[in-house]
Amino acid sequence: MAALHSYGLDRLTELVAGHDGPTLDESAVLFEPPVATCTKICCLALNYQEHADESGLEVPPEPVLFFKPPSALVGHNHPVLAPARTRHLEHEVELAVVIGKVTRDLPAERWREAVAGYTVINDMTARDLQLANIARNVPWDQSKGFDTFAPAGPYLATVDEVPDPQALELTLEVDGEVRQRANTRQMVFGLPRLIADLSDGMTLMPGDLIATGTIAGIAPLKDGDTMRATVEGIGTLVNTVKFRSA
Repeated sequence: MAALHSYGLDRLTELVAGHDGPTLDESAVLFEPPVATCTKICCLALNYQEHADESGLEVPPEPVLFFKPPSALVGHNHPVLAPARTRHLEHEVELAVVIGKVTRDLPAERWREAVAGYTVINDMTARDLQLANIARNVPWDQSKGFDTFAPAGPYLATVDEVPDPQALELTLEVDGEVRQRANTRQMVFGLPRLIADLSDGMTLMPGDLIATGTIAGIAPLKDGDTMRATVEGIGTLVNTVKFRSA
């Protein structure tokens, strides 16, 4: 993000294209989240009709926002650690927008000005805790915000690499079983509306993430399950689930 801000996309592309250093195999690299600094992870609920249907809920008339803390971020190939208080963890593959500059009150038609690029995010959820809190009519942010509950990566794809972010296949596999599959064109609220809505009175900072909502197919995970969350043209994010003893 710092290099992108300092050089600009065109110059950074030139520098990368002219680099003739060694290429590392992924297995030799320790991946961290694709943003070094992040003040907030803005998450959208029920932004796909089929996911709302499987949850037994109506699609809201306006975007519904919740937050994950930056401390929830973890990189590719790192484990997702479920706290002892939950026994029901579920996956939620999503396209994430990476904010590239200080943004506030941005009109929908100018939404691209805010975007540095895109990555994959897996909105991990302690479903038992979330449902218990919903039943009590209290906030359910904690069920989404534990450490490691926002795996993201492996890469930040810059805007020139993703000409149409509203036409990307999303898939999530667990140990080879495809559980989630859909396309970002099925979003209820697209990126212009989301960025305009989120920046209306709230400043989005460079490195902030917008998780644009998950698709149908959420399901429970067990200890040792390996998740492969893929967004077409961006990459495949791999994380293994580890449950702690009660």
